[in-house]
Amino acid sequence: MPRLLELIQQGRPVAAHRPWPRAAVDPPAWRVAADQLAAGHGTLLGLWGEARCVHMALLDEPGRVVGVLSLDCADGRYPSIGAHHPSAIRLERAARDLFGLQPDGLPDPRPWLDHGRWDLRHPLGVRTEPERTAYAFLPAEGESLHQIPVGPVHAGIIEPGHFRFTASGETVVRLEERLGYVHKGIEGLMTGATLDQAARLAGRVSGDSTVAYALAFARAAEAALALDIPARAHWLRALMTELERLANHLGDIGAICNDASFGLMHTQCGVLREQVLRASAVCFGHRLMRDRIIPGGVGSDLGGDGRAALRGLIAAVRQRFPALVELYDNTASLQDRTVGTGILQAGLARRFGAGGFVGRASGRHFDARRQPGYPPYDRLEFDVPVLEAGDVNARVWIRIREVEQSLALIEQILAALPGGAVWSDRPQSAGEGLALVEGFRGDVLVWLRLGTDGRIERCHLRDPSWFQWPLLEAAIEGNIVADFPLCNKSFNCSYSGHDL
Repeated sequence: MPRLLELIQQGRPVAAHRPWPRAAVDPPAWRVAADQLAAGHGTLLGLWGEARCVHMALLDEPGRVVGVLSLDCADGRYPSIGAHHPSAIRLERAARDLFGLQPDGLPDPRPWLDHGRWDLRHPLGVRTEPERTAYAFLPAEGESLHQIPVGPVHAGIIEPGHFRFTASGETVVRLEERLGYVHKGIEGLMTGATLDQAARLAGRVSGDSTVAYALAFARAAEAALALDIPARAHWLRALMTELERLANHLGDIGAICNDASFGLMHTQCGVLREQVLRASAVCFGHRLMRDRIIPGGVGSDLGGDGRAALRGLIAAVRQRFPALVELYDNTASLQDRTVGTGILQAGLARRFGAGGFVGRASGRHFDARRQPGYPPYDRLEFDVPVLEAGDVNARVWIRIREVEQSLALIEQILAALPGGAVWSDRPQSAGEGLALVEGFRGDVLVWLRLGTDGRIERCHLRDPSWFQWPLLEAAIEGNIVADFPLCNKSFNCSYSGHDL
């Protein structure tokens, strides 16, 4: 029996939690879960708080089991998971900033989201007066070391984030990130919202992943309501998801090359990305397909003009993209910048549960469309490309292969798209739901609780970047400072999705 199931069975089950189980456990069982994560038995999917409770979502990959463990924190304290499993550290710091929950044994006690600029502390828990203290960056000692502060304001149109480099000459010895500058209070805004209001909020968490977040939120809400939606809605959702993946991968490939001073790829990939966005607008009335996925189905159907636009898009990308791939692969000066640069070790990728192209470029075979899976991907044929090198070049090639797979998936969806309705009426009932879906950047998790009035009592959204940003710090060590933009773009972590 998978270890996660044993822990759930030993706890007190929550009956209205779907589609996977949730159980309230005691501190010893919570510590067992921490030990299992530390030993590599299971993957942390998320950790979030409430005023008097902390929750942890886990994945047992061999057993294909997902579950949530919950621990009562009547005294406002709980045993730290981050003390045993580093990927939980920032999640615990964020939960403490928002709710005041103290993780005993947390290795890094510094605030994370709270920069001392709020008018109170613990805004979603027991509120207290704010603290105005300077943030203490980690020290580094050694001869001839110097620090280079970058940000939070950057050149160009980019979200804010601070990067503190410690370097010996041009070689990076340590990188430390500080994020949270675009904290929007999404989880606070979710509380008390109607499903429609909350769905719109979810789609605005991270602008490049509006479809992924809307899908995850809708699936979580439908699970809480025990609602089945029409088959055509599932297929249209997958079509939107693959269009979003296609647009972002094309944009990323060009942008990575641009950071290596190869502007031609940037321009040509930008043209293809624009064609994807225009086709999306024809199909669903919005370039980013925002607010088109809603709890209960989809808000836009696909007509004849949309089908024609997609056929033209596939033909255009298939005609031009192979030449761009050949150009990338046969430009020696570009390969010199990407091959062997910013290597993420496979063990770290597994330990942090890194999803998407970051994890798959470092040997982690995980894709939420396959495991735990959701419709209609169980009826579609596609490969999940995986490489072992873990460098910038590998992350580019994963994107290239996923572009090819998305084109094939769009063709399959068009060929097999069922007819019928695209919407189901929603009941009004209480319940809890959890969803895990595959966005272009990796797996997006949404957990929510609905009250009897149909409004949101609590909603937590977890971006894949939570488990990827720390790995960028590891990948840049030993590289030169000038290669940081290249490494950073090859990860392309979300600031906004991380700073909820």
